[in-house]
Amino acid sequence: MATLSKNSIYFRAICSVILLSRVVLVTSVKSYEDKEKVEVYVNKVGPYFNVHETYHYYEIPVCSPEKIEHKALSLGEVLDGDRMAKSLYNIQFKQDVVSEKLCEKKYTADDLAQMKEAIEDLYYFEFVIDDLPVRGFIGRLNEEGILPHRHKMYLYTSLQFTLTYNGKNIISANVSTSDLHMLDITEETPNVLVTFTYSVTWKSTTDTIKERGSIVKKSSFFPKTLEIHWLSVINSMVLVVLLVGFVIIILSRVLKNDFARYNDDLDMDEADQEDNGWKIIHTDVFRFPKQKSLFCAVLGVGCQFLTVATGCLMLALLGTFNVHKHGQLNTAAIVLYAFTSCVSGYVAAGMYKKMEGERWVWNINLTSCLFAVPLFVVWSIINSVAWAYGSTQALPWTTILFLMCFWFLIGYPLTVLGGIIGKNSASSFDSPCRTKNIARELPLLNWYRSAPIQLIVGGFLPFSAISVELYYIFSTLWGRDQYTLWGILGIVYVMVLLVTACITVALVYFQLNAEDYRWWWRSIFTAGSASLFVFGYSMFFFYNRSSMSGALQTVQFFGYTILTCYVFFLSLGTVGFFSALKFVRYIYANVKMD
Repeated sequence: MATLSKNSIYFRAICSVILLSRVVLVTSVKSYEDKEKVEVYVNKVGPYFNVHETYHYYEIPVCSPEKIEHKALSLGEVLDGDRMAKSLYNIQFKQDVVSEKLCEKKYTADDLAQMKEAIEDLYYFEFVIDDLPVRGFIGRLNEEGILPHRHKMYLYTSLQFTLTYNGKNIISANVSTSDLHMLDITEETPNVLVTFTYSVTWKSTTDTIKERGSIVKKSSFFPKTLEIHWLSVINSMVLVVLLVGFVIIILSRVLKNDFARYNDDLDMDEADQEDNGWKIIHTDVFRFPKQKSLFCAVLGVGCQFLTVATGCLMLALLGTFNVHKHGQLNTAAIVLYAFTSCVSGYVAAGMYKKMEGERWVWNINLTSCLFAVPLFVVWSIINSVAWAYGSTQALPWTTILFLMCFWFLIGYPLTVLGGIIGKNSASSFDSPCRTKNIARELPLLNWYRSAPIQLIVGGFLPFSAISVELYYIFSTLWGRDQYTLWGILGIVYVMVLLVTACITVALVYFQLNAEDYRWWWRSIFTAGSASLFVFGYSMFFFYNRSSMSGALQTVQFFGYTILTCYVFFLSLGTVGFFSALKFVRYIYANVKMD
C-alpha cells in the first residue's frame, strides 16, 4: 500500500505539472473594437543565418521613441531572446493607412556604417502584433560585377503591414517591403535625412482563431517547414525490429544451450562445467563497482532526464507548444526538470543504499550537482560571450536570480526529499549469487572484446536508429525549420531506447562469457557512447549543413551541444545499465550453483 500511495502521489504531481504548463503555455487572443489601437512591439534583429545571435531592435539606428517602454515578458519569451518594446507605429483596428510618416532620421557616418554592416550580414527584424511575429529584412544587398566586384546596399524606408481579421480578432499579420521604397546607402554621404513611412491594409477572412498556428507555419519569411518523412521512419523502424528480433532470438537460443549445459549434471562432468563461460564468474558478477556514489548519481540523474523527455513529449503531443515560440519548450523543460528532481534523489539514494553505501548525504548532494554544476559552468561562458556582444540571448540578472531561486527552493529540496524517501524505502540488493571477498583474476581478452570496440558497437547502433531524425532536430534548433512532427519523434524516442537496451544486453553477455565481470560501469559507457556519435554529427552539421559563423554562434552551438550530449549519455547509460541488470539477474537466477 505504501508503494501504491507514493506512485499515486508522483502521478498526481506529474499531472499537475502538465496541467500547469498547459495553462501557462496557452496564448490568449485579444478582441478589438473598431478604431482601437493595435499595439506593435518591436522585438529583435539579427543575422538571418545565425539563429541565436539576436540584438534589441533599438540598438540599430532606426525610428525610436524618446522614452522606450518595454513589455513584461514571460520566462519562455526571455529565454527565447525576446526583448519587446513599444513602437511608433499607430495602427488602428480595421483602419487602412497609406504612406503614413513614421519619422525623419538623420544618419551620421557611424549610423551609416552600422546599417551597411547589418545589411551586408543579412539582418532581419522581428515585430510582434497581437502575439503574432512579423519579420522582414532591414535592407537589400546586391552584388554587381565581376572585376571589379561591388556590393550595393539599399535601406528599406517603408513597410507595408497586411493584417486579416475575423470579427473582433486578428487572425494573421504580415509585413513586406518594396524596391520602390529603398535608399542606396552604398556611397551615401553622412548627415543624410531619411524619411520612413508605413502603410496598413486590413482584409476580412473566414479563418478562425484556431487556424492562427497553421497560418504562422506558412509564413513567407521562413517558408521551409518540415514535412512528414515516413520513408525514413519506416526504414529506421524496420532496422530496429530486425535488430531487436535478432538479439532476442540469438540470445534466447544461446542461453537455452547454456542453461542446458550448466544445469545438466548427467551429460557433463562438473569440471567441464566450471571450465569456462559466464557461470564461472558467478561469485564476482554482483561485486559492486568502484565509485558507488558517482555510479548511483548517474543513474538518478539519468532517470530524471528520461522523465523530463517523456514529459516534454507528452506536452508536445497535447498541443501545448506554439510553432513560433521555441521558448515554451525551454520553459516546460525547466519546470519539469525542477519538479522531477525527486526522481533523481529517489533512484540515486535507493541504489546507493542497496549497494551498502554509507555516505548518503554526500550521494544526494552529488546527485543534485551532477548536471546543475556543468550546466551552470557552460551557461556562464555562453552568457558571458552573449553579454559581451550585447545580444538579447544574454539573460537579465533578474531572470538569472529567478532561475537560481527556483532551483534552490524547488529543485534541490525535492532532490533531498526524494533521496530521503529512496534511502528509507530501499531494500537489500538481493543478488542471486553470493559474492566472495577476494576478486577473481581477470583473463586477457582479445582485441575485439576490448572496451573501445564495445563502445564503438554499442554507440553506433543506437545512433544509426536516430541519425535521420537528428538532421531535422538540428535544423529546428539551429536553423529556420519548424518542428511539428512530435508523433514521429515519439516513435524514434521509443526506438532508440529499445535498441540501446538490446545492444547493451548482448554486449554484456559477450563480456560475461569472456569471464570479465566488470559489467557495471561498462554497461553505462557502452550505452552512453552514442552521445559521442551525436557530437560527431553535430560537428558535421555545423561545418557542412549550416551557414552559422562568428564567435557568438560557435560558442552557443558547441556549448549547448556538449550539454545535450551529456544528457544523452546519462539517459542512455541509465537505460543500458538497468537493462543489463535485469538480464544478469535473470541468467544467474536460472542456473544451478554449487
